[in-house]
Amino acid sequence: MRVLMQLAPVPEVDLSDDELDEIYRITPAGAPDGAWLRVNMVASLDGAAHGEEGRSGDINNAVDKRVFFALRRIADCVVVGAGTARAESYRPARVPIVVVSRSGVVPESLRGAEPGKVLLATCEHAEGLAESRSLLGEDNVLVLGTYSVNLVQLRSRLVARGWTQILSEGGPHLLHDLLAEGVADELCLTTVPRVISGEHPRIVHGPPIDVALEPLLLLEEDGTLLGRWLVT
Repeated sequence: MRVLMQLAPVPEVDLSDDELDEIYRITPAGAPDGAWLRVNMVASLDGAAHGEEGRSGDINNAVDKRVFFALRRIADCVVVGAGTARAESYRPARVPIVVVSRSGVVPESLRGAEPGKVLLATCEHAEGLAESRSLLGEDNVLVLGTYSVNLVQLRSRLVARGWTQILSEGGPHLLHDLLAEGVADELCLTTVPRVISGEHPRIVHGPPIDVALEPLLLLEEDGTLLGRWLVT
């Protein structure tokens, strides 16, 4: 893996996993709340966020997985949309998984986790609110809004728990809302050297938004590009 661009100069050599972790730890000046929220996504060269099976796993590769695991190693928690958690069969991880769900339904693959390993961010009128409280415990169900999940409040609640390195893994609807609500600090995007065509969502899906980004880092390995983009 070669560094093509970086916040601070680094040697153009193959990076170990430890070195990869360190350069992803480098961030600009933190937000006022002392936290950093980055979103990690993958896309094909023609812009598809997933393949025919409806999963990012249809298009990612070993290079993307290196960054996926690096970001998880340095994260305090992982925030993911319920649809993505279901499609990708999310399991409990080293750090807490925070599922964002307007319906308030806990994905099957995350039920039965150790207490505190799975949280649900939902809203007052969620149909699954009572069941999710029974499954996860009331302290692990965050009610943030009336009919939709307030992501600004979500960030504040996670920071209040001491989780200042927040990693979101999408999907496209959640990334749209994080950008639209000004909650995301950084976008990490893997571009795999494949063209797949067909009808697939892009990494951002929802009503039109226009958000400026500034490049922070560009890595390359075997034709796969790994970028970090500051949300400005």
